[in-house]
Amino acid sequence: MKKVAMLCAALVFSAFANEPEEFEGFMTTPSCAAQGAFADCYLETYACGSDGCFKKINPGESTNAPVALFVHATGKTYTIDTSKLKASELKEGMNKNGVVIVGVLDEASNTIKATEFKAPPPPKKSFFKGCL
Repeated sequence: MKKVAMLCAALVFSAFANEPEEFEGFMTTPSCAAQGAFADCYLETYACGSDGCFKKINPGESTNAPVALFVHATGKTYTIDTSKLKASELKEGMNKNGVVIVGVLDEASNTIKATEFKAPPPPKKSFFKGCL
């Protein structure tokens, strides 16, 4: 009877372990996050993944640049598996803070298997009251 109870408990915990979680942070590339160059990252890293990578690829070749999320709460950088998301959706959140990724974290590879993406809202319009 104890074995059956332990088996049921293990199944319940494993079912909850695979539930999607929300991760909020700064979306960038792994190379920019490793350097800590969030705002000053070169544009080519978003196209092909690292600094100087345009020298290594032929013109017109498309590459899938890896995407990473730096989570401020934990101080960790997670790579994002974007196979279930459209690449056109992700461009709204690149190099922005407050991006929310919903997915399952794979602790072994430090990867979030993303199922949903939420971009931060655009900044509010403001009216400038000053001398022109």
